[in-house]
Amino acid sequence: MTLILGWGDPLHVSDESGSVPASTWHAMLAGLRTSPVRGGYAGVAEAVEVEFTPLGAYMCLGLPLYHLANDHIHPDDVLGTGWSARLTEQLIAVPDWEGRWAVIENALAQRMVDALPPSPVVVEAWSRLSACHGQLSAKDLAASTGRGSRRLQVLFREQIGLPPQALSRILRLQRALTLPPDATRSLADRAALCGYYDQAHMNRDFRALTGLTPAQLCALADHAASTDNTPIDGRLPNVFDR
Repeated sequence: MTLILGWGDPLHVSDESGSVPASTWHAMLAGLRTSPVRGGYAGVAEAVEVEFTPLGAYMCLGLPLYHLANDHIHPDDVLGTGWSARLTEQLIAVPDWEGRWAVIENALAQRMVDALPPSPVVVEAWSRLSACHGQLSAKDLAASTGRGSRRLQVLFREQIGLPPQALSRILRLQRALTLPPDATRSLADRAALCGYYDQAHMNRDFRALTGLTPAQLCALADHAASTDNTPIDGRLPNVFDR
């Protein structure tokens, strides 16, 4: 889950399907998604982007996360009127990125002081599912926690935002994207290693979740690596992000 606080040119976001009108945002809170969106800046902008773990988001935001699934909203709708503007002003006033990280971390830590912890069942189930990169069936996941599949789905939608089956698809995709290039000899081998039935299954999931095929994503990553290796805030960009 993602929180963005920016200044300068706004972030432009459009839905790949065209079903949702394009929109612009200086501050945005985005839930977990099972469909692609495209975002970017047309001019000069600076922003802080926070990537929450699902359970971290549940504790920090303090609401059932199915409200944010497959959606993006203004942070003030959850965190209170004026929260984004006040924090953005503080970020602008700090002259370096290390200081800005401290500002955002302090603001989020204050949100966590009285936060309700997630269910131990969800913590255990999420840990098992993420550890195996989504390669665990809903039935086996429920059996490992001693809860029924229906109850587990309710807890996941509330405290993570999506049911286990949808999360498994995302985790498999992330695994396929982040394996080193030399880890497999072909896309078919990569599909098998990441828990897909076959390469066609992986291709379908890539298209559904990112709007691109594995080959198109690899070409895009190669192009990005060859044209721009400039560090952002002191770190080299990971070409497999998003």
